[in-house]
Amino acid sequence: MTMDRKRGSASPMPTVDENWWQAVLAEDAHRGGPEHARVGAHASTGADGKSHEPARTATNWSLVRDLYRRDQIVNLRVASCNRGGLLVEGDDLCGFVPFSHLIESAGEGEQQDRARLMQSYVGRTVRLKVIECIPEDGRIVFSERAAQAEPGRRAELFNSLRPGQSTSGTITNITDFGVFVDLGGVEGLIHISELSWGRVGHPSQIVRLGQKIDVQVLDLSPERCRVALSLKRLLPNPWTDLEPDLKGLDGVPAVITSILSYGAFARLERGVEGLIHASEMPLTEGQSVRDLLHEGQAVRVRIMHVDAGHQRMGLSMKLEPR
Repeated sequence: MTMDRKRGSASPMPTVDENWWQAVLAEDAHRGGPEHARVGAHASTGADGKSHEPARTATNWSLVRDLYRRDQIVNLRVASCNRGGLLVEGDDLCGFVPFSHLIESAGEGEQQDRARLMQSYVGRTVRLKVIECIPEDGRIVFSERAAQAEPGRRAELFNSLRPGQSTSGTITNITDFGVFVDLGGVEGLIHISELSWGRVGHPSQIVRLGQKIDVQVLDLSPERCRVALSLKRLLPNPWTDLEPDLKGLDGVPAVITSILSYGAFARLERGVEGLIHASEMPLTEGQSVRDLLHEGQAVRVRIMHVDAGHQRMGLSMKLEPR
């Protein structure tokens, strides 16, 4: 793994978009909620397809802490599943495996496909690592993906990684809110806001499963086994190079990137995007934005205002008469 690679024009003091942490919580909500990770907390679906109360396994928290601290692999039986993932159990411990931490969960897929995949795990014994252990909340989270790395690898990575550092990894999962990257024993998350300096409709527009990429470390949370990553910060920020006198430029080439009910976003040749509000379009009576424009369409715009600090730009299709 390549460490301390030159970071190009990235920001010297990287900061974490607060949405990164919200995305982790959103994953829990999307996968079934953090409450599903609580030991013996909820009913789920067994091999017969019926709802079952989870096993009331008495948890040996000393054992769980030791497994987590030493980054050891443990074999547990999948007792049941719910819409968020798998409930697993063994001697003296039980817990939850989120869907995104299953080896076979590449991409989100259809809800029906995810349910079928999780159901196929029920009754099997799987190799897992503890990636989250919070006794006061009765919360134990396991990962099948993490168990692909040898024991102790997590501690090595967290000791070697630093915020602002560049490293490389492989994309293991793509979700609506971001991309998971295997760094060689720990998975980090690139939030959708950290994929590009421009707007991103879906992460799959930028990256693909199995792709090897270079990333920048934004933040580390060893106690939660979480790493915040960025792809865009290895690239120059086009907003920092904008000329201060752009306002008022007329007839600037742009390409429509997305269409909304109230307007459309357009990307300039400089790589930055601005909003064309519907009121700044030559719409006829009864005509909608989608009637006038489509994604990928080339247009000419006038730059009305620029806020480089907040990466915002107002555009107009109502050009000045020549």
